[in-house]
Amino acid sequence: MQSANVLLKKIVRSSVLPFAAQHGMKKELFPLSRTLSLSLCLKQDNSCNPSEKLDLDAWKKVMKSGLQEEVTETVSEKKELSTLAAAREILEMWRLAGRSVPENVSEEQLKTFMECPSKSAQKKYLRFLYVKELSKKNDKRKMEEKRERRLAAQEQASQADETKRTSFVCLWANSMDRAYSWRVAQSMVFGQPLVFDMSYEKDMSAREVANTVRQIVFSEGSNRRSADPFHIYFCNFKDDSLYQKEFIKQYREAWDRLLITVTDQCYTEVFPKDKLVYLTADSPKVMKTFDHNKIYIVGSMVDRSIKTGVSLARAKRLGLETAALPLDKYFLWNSGAKNLTLDQMMDILLTLKDTGDWKAALEFVPKRKYSGFVSKPVHELKKSLNLINMLKLGKRQEEVRKQFAKNYSKKPTQK
Repeated sequence: MQSANVLLKKIVRSSVLPFAAQHGMKKELFPLSRTLSLSLCLKQDNSCNPSEKLDLDAWKKVMKSGLQEEVTETVSEKKELSTLAAAREILEMWRLAGRSVPENVSEEQLKTFMECPSKSAQKKYLRFLYVKELSKKNDKRKMEEKRERRLAAQEQASQADETKRTSFVCLWANSMDRAYSWRVAQSMVFGQPLVFDMSYEKDMSAREVANTVRQIVFSEGSNRRSADPFHIYFCNFKDDSLYQKEFIKQYREAWDRLLITVTDQCYTEVFPKDKLVYLTADSPKVMKTFDHNKIYIVGSMVDRSIKTGVSLARAKRLGLETAALPLDKYFLWNSGAKNLTLDQMMDILLTLKDTGDWKAALEFVPKRKYSGFVSKPVHELKKSLNLINMLKLGKRQEEVRKQFAKNYSKKPTQK
């Protein structure tokens, strides 16, 4: 069967096709040859009905119609794009000619422009779009100008305020600095001396010396700002010592311009002994009032690293009077050392010198060190503190009640 098909194809190619080509019948024979070959193939298929035939002409018509529709669609799209491009070119020419044409035209607006019935309508529509675009640009420009003016005004106002504030602060700082310097300069002639004993360097580490110097710097600042400052003396001050190195590190160039007196002499060589009073927390004598005729001495040291009684022993060796602040008299003191920092001592002494009020002066004592100011007799407050401590220890309520009744029992009156 296959050999018959091959033979048939050869016959058609060798005899029929050349003849059809000579007489102009080649196109009409193509369907015939394809029908013969397809019919032979269908005859070989047992599942197909021998009476069924494939209509190739109908199939060609369907395919051609689809192709024609696609071609027409593409042609129409090309025509539409070409018309839009032509319209844009027209608008560009009108813009170059000086007519009122907007710069940005969307496709919808361009289609609306093309649908206008007349040229005058097109001109009116373009004029409308031009005015609309111009108004938007003007609104945007006005908003930007307003924003720029607002920012410029804010910047100018801030600069003016900063200039005024800076100039005022500088003027105020310079004026106050002159006033403070004048007061300290007067105190060096007429003021009450206050001595810092700088002989404790060997008893402290380098870190403790730095902490001590920092507290003295704060003290000097408080004294400088006071209405009636002390004349500060640094006695027993050695050159090239740790004290001097730390002071230079803190003050830098201002160290040589400080309005204080620095000497390597002992205070007993500078002042008479009967006027010197060494302030130490270990003194058995309590300071009752501030004496403006005395010269008070403060040990330049950090008390946490010093053994108890070092400053007291130094004062006794020199035969000096000692005094301690009346902390127990005015405070219900908590447990802990009663040593204060140098800047706290300076604030207390300055307040006492100006007001003489112990309650106002002792406000500079840290509140963590005491429970409150004394408003009752000291022995009653100590009993109350003992009861509070018992409660903190967690003892039973009955024992607390008995202790309270024992401490505050009323004594029978004698008639």
